Amino acid sequence: MEFRQHKLTIKIRTYYLTLFLLNVSLTLVSSNSKSQTVEISIDPSHRHQTIENFGASDAWSFQFLGQWPEEKKQAIADLLFSSDTTVAGQPKGIGLSLWRYNLGAGSAEQGANSGIVDEWRRAPSFLNEDGTYDWNKKPGQTWFLNAAKIRGVNQFLGFFNSPPVALTKNGKAFSSDGKSNIEINKYSDFSKYIAETIKGIQQNTGILLNYISPVNEPQWDWKDGGQEGNPYTNEQIFSLVTSLNEKLESEKLTTKIIVPEAAQLEYLIAEKDKPNRDNQIAAFFDPRSANYIGDLNHVSKHIDGHSYFTTSPYAKSVALRKQLKAEVASANISYWMSEYCILGDNKGEINGNGRDLGINSALYMAKVIHSDLVNANATSWQWWTAVSAYNYKDGLIYIDKNKTDGNFYQSKMLWGLGNFSWFIKPGFHRIEAFSPWLSEKDTLLLVSAYQNKTNNNLVVVVINSDVKPITVHLNIKNTSIQQLKTYITSATQNLKPGVKADNNGFYTIPARSIVTLTGNTN
Repeated sequence: MEFRQHKLTIKIRTYYLTLFLLNVSLTLVSSNSKSQTVEISIDPSHRHQTIENFGASDAWSFQFLGQWPEEKKQAIADLLFSSDTTVAGQPKGIGLSLWRYNLGAGSAEQGANSGIVDEWRRAPSFLNEDGTYDWNKKPGQTWFLNAAKIRGVNQFLGFFNSPPVALTKNGKAFSSDGKSNIEINKYSDFSKYIAETIKGIQQNTGILLNYISPVNEPQWDWKDGGQEGNPYTNEQIFSLVTSLNEKLESEKLTTKIIVPEAAQLEYLIAEKDKPNRDNQIAAFFDPRSANYIGDLNHVSKHIDGHSYFTTSPYAKSVALRKQLKAEVASANISYWMSEYCILGDNKGEINGNGRDLGINSALYMAKVIHSDLVNANATSWQWWTAVSAYNYKDGLIYIDKNKTDGNFYQSKMLWGLGNFSWFIKPGFHRIEAFSPWLSEKDTLLLVSAYQNKTNNNLVVVVINSDVKPITVHLNIKNTSIQQLKTYITSATQNLKPGVKADNNGFYTIPARSIVTLTGNTN
């Protein structure tokens, strides 16, 4: 009996010792003790994708916002585009490097007859009823297009949700029956309009649209009149892109075509629930496909998709993005995440309804950016609507729904995106950032790293979703590092600049924050 009790005592002590060691091994944070930090190894020699841009779109508010008082327009333009700082070193904005310009189908000119009830979701077109062009029909949007250029943005993308209403079957900017609203014999007219629009914008602003996106979320039926939209099959996209490629070639334009702006990532890589509108990487970039467009001069060699409804739960989103990464690599192209805002209930993690100017939505958005960049190897990341007048989590900046004046409101999502976009400029490479402490199942701490090979500028983005601060130690392989500066976005700070606490690579990441660390390496 005494021997059995002794064995039981040993088992109990072993059990509690195991629990203690497990607890220590899972402690990511803590105090000032350097032994309880998260070790992060960064290897600049292990390079991943080259970042091309971070962007957002001007749909739909800018047609009215551009008529607001000059002072407010300038302030909003600074918040979106500026790469400058105040005297104290505070970024004035988030330094977007790509601007998406809604070319519109002309539903705005139709007014109530457009069938789109909300006039803020209608969009003007440069095309007049008599077939002529009026380059002054988008003064608000064009003001911000120029404002972006003035502040250093040099990548511009024009996009269509629908062909111009003059070319559609039903004379409206959305489908009547869930089928494509433009006949194939009108593709050449659509292509001509696109080419003329590119030239007209350049002649009137000096801005060449680097990219043109003729198709948006072709999987949806777009027949409810909620906004402009048009479905396409893969064969129809192939025919339209082929026609547009020929027109751009004949007009000697350098603009690249991007497709297909898939409504969800699954439509890029697999057969799903939309026959002939899915498996789009293979459809467009496999030379064996009847719809192959990879050999067309004006087709950009990347595939575009939207991250909607694929971000929760996190482990599932990671698996999907890794599959996408493999498919993209196999096709020898790159991937652009070309549209996202927080929609749906996201498996109970966050609901897209209701504005949230606070840190909760910013942290969720930052996790999506991280996963798209790290797990899908996205070379571009683009938010949906830069300015929103709605009660959804869809705006970086929110405004009163007023056509001539009102208040505007910064969200933490604006500054959370800035933790990436202000620092990681076109040409940066994502480099390996690894820690044995981190796993795909534990999303409280996420770390990614980037480097400009030209000047050895290093950028590390750390997302701490925990309610406690986390101490990290950066170990940069084969590199001596100068002091890194920190920029913190939290419940109380917007890219607030600071410096690290010591010279040994230890940093405290505040609770519920996104922190960018940046400096030069030797």
